[in-house]
Amino acid sequence: MKKYTDSQLISAYKNGEEKALAFLIERHQKDLFSFIFYKVIDEDLANDIFQDTFMKIIITLKENRYNEEGKFIMWAKRIAHNLIIDHFRLKTKFNKISETSFENEEFSIFDMIPEAGENIEEFLISQQINEDLRKMFVLLPENQQEVIKLRFFDGLSFKEIAEQTETSINTTLGRVRYALINLRKIMVENKIILTK
Repeated sequence: MKKYTDSQLISAYKNGEEKALAFLIERHQKDLFSFIFYKVIDEDLANDIFQDTFMKIIITLKENRYNEEGKFIMWAKRIAHNLIIDHFRLKTKFNKISETSFENEEFSIFDMIPEAGENIEEFLISQQINEDLRKMFVLLPENQQEVIKLRFFDGLSFKEIAEQTETSINTTLGRVRYALINLRKIMVENKIILTK
């Protein structure tokens, strides 16, 4: 079964061949686990999220809701990324707000998640920054929007983006570079300041 593509393995699994899923997991487990681990830097937590990711994948496949949008591993990483964000959001929700420093600040690796100590004013400023970013984002050419989304929101490497968009790494790097230059121009032209 090792010679089969991911799509063929998914089809086989949907048709009742359980072994196909085992091959799919085995094929991608190292890449997916590394992706999760380097975001959470905690082996036990990475294992939990890895398991949860494949549970979600299995449920989605069993319910026939999987749409072939590209590479299976990219889809799996998107699921893992969302689960990581959910984990840290939940963690910040239950963190006590106090004057002292937090015992564990690993949740702050995600810029889009407000720190537990963020007051209402800071929260509103964060919302405004996100709103400004969204407005600027749609002014970019489509191919630049795509690479920015994949790089900064989905957390993919340049190599992964090149594979998913079927372009060279140099083209991918160029698109990200031009997108960032264009975002700076848009900021200047519209007098947008993205600071807290």
